[in-house]
Amino acid sequence: MVLNKVYHRFSKYLSNASWIIFEKILTMGITLLVTVFLARYLGPERYGVLAYAISLVAILAIPGHAGLSGLVIRELVKYPDAKEEIMGTSFMLKGLGYLTGFFLLIMYAYLIEGQQGQAFWVLLVLATMVLFQAFDVIDFLYQSRLEAKYTAISRSVAIVLSASAKIGLIFLGSGLIYIALAHALQALMSALCLVLFYCFKSRERISNWKVSFIRARELLSQGWLVFLGTIFAVIYLKVDQVMLMWLKGDEEVGIYAVAATLSEAWYFFPAAIVASVFPKLIQLKKTNPLTYKKRLQQLFDLLFILAICVAVLVTFFSEILIEQVFGASYIESANILTVHIWAAVFIFMRTVFSKWILIENVLVFSLITQGMGAVTNIILNLVLIPEYGGLGAAYATILSYAAASYVALLFSAKTRPVFWMMTFAMLSPFRYVMFKSYINNR
Repeated sequence: MVLNKVYHRFSKYLSNASWIIFEKILTMGITLLVTVFLARYLGPERYGVLAYAISLVAILAIPGHAGLSGLVIRELVKYPDAKEEIMGTSFMLKGLGYLTGFFLLIMYAYLIEGQQGQAFWVLLVLATMVLFQAFDVIDFLYQSRLEAKYTAISRSVAIVLSASAKIGLIFLGSGLIYIALAHALQALMSALCLVLFYCFKSRERISNWKVSFIRARELLSQGWLVFLGTIFAVIYLKVDQVMLMWLKGDEEVGIYAVAATLSEAWYFFPAAIVASVFPKLIQLKKTNPLTYKKRLQQLFDLLFILAICVAVLVTFFSEILIEQVFGASYIESANILTVHIWAAVFIFMRTVFSKWILIENVLVFSLITQGMGAVTNIILNLVLIPEYGGLGAAYATILSYAAASYVALLFSAKTRPVFWMMTFAMLSPFRYVMFKSYINNR
């Protein structure tokens, strides 16, 4: 009986993780494939315009995040009976935020880009993506229930349709505006599939969602620090391409974007692993603190080792990969990729730290650390990009993530245990060798 319960729980987490990993691997594979087609077809200059616009959409759509993702999942785990109220309130907050982001993008396009050139029209098209992203609250519900398969299927269908449209447009010789439309299609299809699953598979109704201004105030009061932290996080993840456009031009953005895409594609590993075990960590925090700390250390160890493996692999094969796949016009991307990929060491472990912040309810540290990283990144970009271009932006990325996700944790008594967990994780290969040597010598 006990074994059956253990097996049931384990199989549920394994199944949930498998769906998340499946979707992330599919997304990574399709994204890389489409990136190759687009980069070769558009060339560094036009591909740079597209990459710049996508980064800008990510930055100016920040109001829609509202710091709610982890908080809403936590609330749904704790209060499943209040599901309709939590969902409806979250949808309202995110909807208003994304609507604000949409108007910010329109204003930027008119005021900065003017009404001339491709960048203006690409920004207008891509701005429509944010209007559908409020439906991600349905994903929050499925995460809280360990039912990742519905989100995985929705996003997989969306990216397959969008990618097919892009490749079809390439073979038809279509312009950049049509490719931007195909990119925006992904957000629409993902939202539509989530709604269909929610209404027909889960047999629930969006019309039952309720808006509670009291709960909205509670969510915002708890989430504003995470929200500000999210602003900083998105800035120092995406601002490099925007600053490259401002300081160097679209061709440099295109060369850098190819390297950044290949580097960031690997970030699905920590996202999938940590998202799958997050509900369990919440429970362990309440029921078994010792096991909770043990699982955290195991997560840090695992993600550090994965990051090192990825970084070493990409470093060795970066030049061959870029030259053979993207062509000679992108050969400068190889040096950028060799540097940029090492940011994964800190980004992978940061994923665990971000969930730790939510579980421990110490949201102020999200703001402090992300703010430190964003400011560091912007300053370093201003110093390094004019002289070194994309390579300077890559170095700025590594240093800013190291500052925000590791060094900053040493300076507070509350986060210092996490700093030592990360340090201990960095020693995990040596710990394994020492343990193996000890066992062999017994």
